[in-house]
Amino acid sequence: MKKVITNNREVKIAVVGTGMVGASFAYASMIKGLAAEIILVDASEEREAGEVMDLSHGLIGTKTGNVWGGDFKDCCDVDVIVITAGAAQKPGETRLDLVSKNIKILKDIIKKMGKLRSDTVVILVSNPVDILTYVAKKNIKLPENQIFGSGTSLDTSRLRYNISQMLGVNLHNVHGYVMGEHGDSEFVAWSTANVSSTPINKVLMKKQMKDIEKKTRRAAYEIIQRKRATYYGIGIVLTELVEAVLMDKKKVVPISTIPGSVYGIKDMSLGVPCIIGRGGAERVWKVLLSKSELAKLKKSAQLLKKTLREAK
Repeated sequence: MKKVITNNREVKIAVVGTGMVGASFAYASMIKGLAAEIILVDASEEREAGEVMDLSHGLIGTKTGNVWGGDFKDCCDVDVIVITAGAAQKPGETRLDLVSKNIKILKDIIKKMGKLRSDTVVILVSNPVDILTYVAKKNIKLPENQIFGSGTSLDTSRLRYNISQMLGVNLHNVHGYVMGEHGDSEFVAWSTANVSSTPINKVLMKKQMKDIEKKTRRAAYEIIQRKRATYYGIGIVLTELVEAVLMDKKKVVPISTIPGSVYGIKDMSLGVPCIIGRGGAERVWKVLLSKSELAKLKKSAQLLKKTLREAK
């Protein structure tokens, strides 16, 4: 489908991968009016064209000016690129099982995109997102802060929802983070959690906290078992991340990046709170973890590094 020139330059978002996650994000972005143009890019031109047609027929009810299908080179002049392309996680398969297949796919995408605009922010979503984010940071010719992954942002949303349901409060009054790998070695940083400034251990018993953490960690597996894939939750969470970038919100969100000296982890990306603005993951935000929580974060990083070494 050829590009249609709109009256306004405004914001352009490219979505690489038009599977359920990419399509859900594009749909939610249209409803929220995040961009004047949304470009869909997929290796399958037929799938890409179908999603463009379907989304375009709903433009009448949105502020988005245009949705069109492009190729990888069209990513060279956009504000944000969201990469969701990759092999899907199958029932019984962990995110780490996907590593070798999706590193190869990601490197091919990077090569096909070519040189990007100097202020473009790239957000990785494909799994295993932490390893792929690290690979992207080392292979895309942009400042590393302009490349980050969705990380534990969705896990944190699940955590806040689960706590809110147990306590009967609005999830916007629940605060705290899931950190580490977006996967089996993730953990709840309970020392950071509170409900409207009340420490979490004052409103939940240890068994309740343990149950919530297990439920949060197992959420993706439970959804995949029932409906084969997760996409609505991450689609909405991605719009929050993209909006934080485009509106320069300086919002603190746990995303996947290299923690660096803040947490003593320099050679792997994983979920830690960061300030998100127009420059991407502009600064890692240090939270006061307990000694055992910091050990869990470093153990999670070691697991990811080991997996990457084995994949290579």
